[in-house]
Amino acid sequence: MRVIAELPHPECKITLFNMNQKYIVKFEQGTLEQSYKLSELDLSGGGANEIFQMLDEAFIATVVERFKSMRTDFSAAYNRQQY
Repeated sequence: MRVIAELPHPECKITLFNMNQKYIVKFEQGTLEQSYKLSELDLSGGGANEIFQMLDEAFIATVVERFKSMRTDFSAAYNRQQY
């Protein structure tokens, strides 16, 4: 897997990878991460630029909200195990 590009964003780290005819978009925030895979065949040939166009602020806002939900869910699971 090789890093193609990074997209700067103040709320999370966004990295684009390429592996086995797929692009992987990884979002990281602290200890949490989300990834999305796209086949090269599903794109019209624009590569990284085409993917970054898809990552508009509306989509990134939902990713950030999902991080909040993930953190809440994980904290609740962790706290249930504490005595």
